[in-house]
Amino acid sequence: MTGTGEASATEGVSVEQSQREEELIQRVVHSFDTCADPRLKELMTALVEHVHAFIRETRLTEAEWNKAIEFLTATGHITDDKRQEFILLSDVLGASMQTIAVSNEAYRNATEATVWGPFFVEGSPEIPLGGDMSFGAVGQPCWVEGTVTDTDGKPLPGALVEVWEADEDGLYDVQYGDDRTAARAHFHTDDQGSYRFWGITPTPYPIPHDGPVGRLLQAVGRSPMRASHLHFLVRVPGCRQLVTHIFVRGDELLDKDSVFGVKESLVKDFEEQPAGTPTPDGRVVDGVWSKVRFDIVLAPTEA
Repeated sequence: MTGTGEASATEGVSVEQSQREEELIQRVVHSFDTCADPRLKELMTALVEHVHAFIRETRLTEAEWNKAIEFLTATGHITDDKRQEFILLSDVLGASMQTIAVSNEAYRNATEATVWGPFFVEGSPEIPLGGDMSFGAVGQPCWVEGTVTDTDGKPLPGALVEVWEADEDGLYDVQYGDDRTAARAHFHTDDQGSYRFWGITPTPYPIPHDGPVGRLLQAVGRSPMRASHLHFLVRVPGCRQLVTHIFVRGDELLDKDSVFGVKESLVKDFEEQPAGTPTPDGRVVDGVWSKVRFDIVLAPTEA
């Protein structure tokens, strides 16, 4: 490796010591010479080079390395089929968003992608268009509508749309531990590529911070709070899968989101409607409700 990283790695280090460290790197890199998979070889070689560069640049101590191993071990222990602490770690380090940026290159007017988050669950209930995905989750009712089209504006009928969100108390259904299913569902767009459903108005909430990732954030003085958002996953044959959120305009956490997921194009107007305002589908709502429009544009698979 070259550049400032290499210079800082050897600064203040004797020539003999630097040579020993460099020789080790080369031995490890060459251990992958017989790897039959070129991409795997590329990934492993780059990983080794960057990890060793970090160790050398920071002059990492054995005690610090052991602490890192303890942290990763604890991250694995708290992870189960409903809580993915490694995804959470990836999120708070910005690694998730960087991988998403690399994997979803900008393409014309396609909707921007953002993080999955740790609480997506396969097998959500199917609801009809105009149905209610809250399933009793507490929160202000919110009418969500929009279209799914390709980048030429052609409607995409039958698109699979998954939606999920936290309730007003800042918890996802899987965090309650009672096997409830709430504030998550899926449906398909109609013949015009349109969709509509009732959800709940997003509110800010903290990511789970009772585990290793939470202790890390506390140690470095960072907040675990996420900006208010509603998750979408959209799949259509021939189009690039989209995982994204929409965020609430005016939320004071938009520039402080703990997982760096906010993008300006995804900030939407959740328009609050006074009590008694007629709803788009004639539903009777007891009290204030909100509405938002989110038109989704999918890039082609080859983009």
